[in-house]
Amino acid sequence: MLSYRHAFHAGNHADVLKHFVEMQLLRYLAQKDKPFWYIDTHAGAGCYALDSGYAAQNAEYESGIARLWARGDLPTPLADYVALVKRFNPDGQLKLYPGSPLVAQELLREQDRMRLFELHPSDSEILRQNFAGHDARVLIQAADGFGALKALLPPPPRRALVLIDPPYEDKQDYQRVAAALREGLKRFAGGVYAIWYPQLQRAEARQLPEQLKKLPVKSWLHVALSVCAPSEDGFGMHGSGMFILNPPWLLYGMLQEVMPYLVEHLGQDAGAAFTLEHRDN
Repeated sequence: MLSYRHAFHAGNHADVLKHFVEMQLLRYLAQKDKPFWYIDTHAGAGCYALDSGYAAQNAEYESGIARLWARGDLPTPLADYVALVKRFNPDGQLKLYPGSPLVAQELLREQDRMRLFELHPSDSEILRQNFAGHDARVLIQAADGFGALKALLPPPPRRALVLIDPPYEDKQDYQRVAAALREGLKRFAGGVYAIWYPQLQRAEARQLPEQLKKLPVKSWLHVALSVCAPSEDGFGMHGSGMFILNPPWLLYGMLQEVMPYLVEHLGQDAGAAFTLEHRDN
């Protein structure tokens, strides 16, 4: 399905969680001098205007990044995330929001590489424009990221962050996520895999974290942010989650500090809450 455009949701509470966690994972990999790859299976357009076009229609960023923009009491890890977004808005006005590829670009080093996949023809072209002039470290393909993983894993440096965040408009995406991870772990068991998913009332969304816990991996971390109670009519996203395979061991403690703050400041009603669990064998 090619109807989904992430611009409608740019900068919302789900983006805050996803990109904040992405930053922590990239910084973890950059602690060693050895190079690594960043692989994004559903890269989107890369950057989004918040004051015009799709993002301005629903203005979902107002309940996400905008609520953190001017706060002076942010926990240090969240302050670093907001500072990164502010680098794209040098005049101090929140007008642009970086997607996961540009978040990664800010944190990757000379020796690291990016592999970006986006199937939607319009977003794929915008993604290329956003990376115009960049060298061979960045490879962009208008392709299905699920299928591309087989050819990429394991990456030459044997170190990578793989971000998987399909739109899930097609319920088959839930099955494809699990299948891609099973295949990926066979080829590259030591990689760091980060899976974003929406909190919806459909069964597939509720079951996905439990399915991922059964994957053959020694350690995982699951964090989810619910910003409101599920709607009575059963429609709409009330939160989102990140499931990380082979996470850095310090991430759990960091999230224990940050998640209560996000619940307090991004929560929309009494149903706001967070989930944080892990296994480390």
